[in-house]
Amino acid sequence: MRVGTLLAAFLLIVSSLIAQDSEEWMRGPDGGTTYHVDGISVRPLPGQPFSGRGTTEWTRILEDGSVVTTHLFAMVARDSQGRIYREGRNFVPVNSNQEPRRYRFQIFDPVTHTRTLCMVATHSCNVTNYFASAAFTLRPVGPFDDGKRTLSRQSLGNDVMDGINVVGTQETITINAGVMGNSQALSITREFWYSPELQVNLGITRKDPREGKQVVRVHEVSRSEPDPNLFKVPEGYAVHDLRNNAAAN
Repeated sequence: MRVGTLLAAFLLIVSSLIAQDSEEWMRGPDGGTTYHVDGISVRPLPGQPFSGRGTTEWTRILEDGSVVTTHLFAMVARDSQGRIYREGRNFVPVNSNQEPRRYRFQIFDPVTHTRTLCMVATHSCNVTNYFASAAFTLRPVGPFDDGKRTLSRQSLGNDVMDGINVVGTQETITINAGVMGNSQALSITREFWYSPELQVNLGITRKDPREGKQVVRVHEVSRSEPDPNLFKVPEGYAVHDLRNNAAAN
């Protein structure tokens, strides 16, 4: 009886410890946090073909003072019809030899008014409607958003990038305290180097205290007609036309 009592007590202690350990490690799932950084914006302008290698370098200063710098490169192209090809690639550490992985590519066609988004992992593409405007109008300087934000703008003069003349502009947006839960006013600056010939920003520098510094450039710019195969879905990809579904909804 005594041995049995001791054994029962031992088992009770062990089960209690297991239960405690189990409770300490219990939790639900976490969706995590994802980040997306836009490269250059390309409008569907016919008669102005180009292609290039877009690069983005993203530098963030963390709370403990350490610096994280990542980068990627991705091809961008526009043909004489105004069709646009864009790649999506993952960021990799700037000091590594890792190749930024291409996880998707998109084809924007202003003639057929379609946007084709293809995922590399599944070899599948979704076709949706596309009606982007070729026009662009600058926001006037001064207060906007009911006075919560203010835009200022200044000229940076002229320069040459990849043998192409560019015009520089710096914009600063000041966000009043409290607008985003911020305890004090925030200032966000963006520097643009714009090619009037291609009507594309060949360089952008964004400085935002919430997101760090992002430097976007287009290198190896060619003004020749891009490879027409870029604007076709590769063999082996399943294509799903979602335009009728969108119209039904």
